[in-house]
Amino acid sequence: MKHFGRVAALAGLLLSLWLIWQEHPAVVFASLRVAGAGLLLAGLAHVLSMLANARGWQTLIFGPQRPSFLQMLQLVWIRESVNSLLPVARVGGEIVSFRMLRRWGVRGPAALGSLIVDVQLTVISQLLFTMVGIGFLFAHAQSGTLRLAGQLAWGVVALAPPLLLFAIVQHASPFERLTRALNHLTSGKLGTLVGESANVDESIKQVWRKHGVVLRYLFVWQPLQCVATSFEIWLALYFLGSPVSLVEAVVIESLIQAISSAAFFVPGGLGVQEGGFIVIGGALGIDPATCLALAGARRIRDLLMFVPGLLAWQFAESSRGAPPVRQAGAAGEQVRVESAIRREP
Repeated sequence: MKHFGRVAALAGLLLSLWLIWQEHPAVVFASLRVAGAGLLLAGLAHVLSMLANARGWQTLIFGPQRPSFLQMLQLVWIRESVNSLLPVARVGGEIVSFRMLRRWGVRGPAALGSLIVDVQLTVISQLLFTMVGIGFLFAHAQSGTLRLAGQLAWGVVALAPPLLLFAIVQHASPFERLTRALNHLTSGKLGTLVGESANVDESIKQVWRKHGVVLRYLFVWQPLQCVATSFEIWLALYFLGSPVSLVEAVVIESLIQAISSAAFFVPGGLGVQEGGFIVIGGALGIDPATCLALAGARRIRDLLMFVPGLLAWQFAESSRGAPPVRQAGAAGEQVRVESAIRREP
């Protein structure tokens, strides 16, 4: 598994190149050239979704330790950059975020609890938007697209059991129970982790008890984020000469996000996004060359926004202005946040 991410990235890159070759590279690159600086504008529009994401995540952290809005915006920027460009299976960004929150003085349980609930609520909202996208395809598409919508619907059905399990165990203190079991197996060597895991469980419950915060996250901040990322699609297609309605852009974005999340193990969704844009765009009447140009616009956005984000991460890691995390527990906390997030549906 050590080199799995690199192999997946190489396979995705080869798939992307093959798809472009199939649709005549000159046509695809001509579309990108015609769009020109408009694609840079579409890429910069990603700031809008980052603003909504930062504010939504900030509401999940309570008390005087809550970072400022600008700090949360920096955190979102770095998290997306790490998850989008590095072979970290969309977990590395959460680990980096946890480290930065701790350096800013946020307690470990509160930091980890906000991260876990943010992932949980994002999965739920993504499922809802995927269902909206599938419903639109069923209502407006031809027979071939109905088959696509049916296949996507089965994919959504497959996500239902994990979400149901999540709802059942939400208030069962899973982290405390797990660490107690591990402590028993190791003859008491993990006793200190039991109390910390109980604190994490309590932090998660505390967020979920704030019903107003949870509802605003699901029905205000997440929809704003989805509409903002869809606006990027709308802008890119406008400059590519294939304008669509904002509703159609939302459909494309919601289904692309679902496909990319399912293929989380492929760094940057290489090949997966390109294929997804061709299938979903084709269902909406967009020609394959334009779909590949749209995928290229998404790559331009990644380079424009996330390469500087990686540089900002390195600067933040080397900065000594923030209060350091206690060295005694730093390694254990990093292991726990990685294992905790990986267990989320």
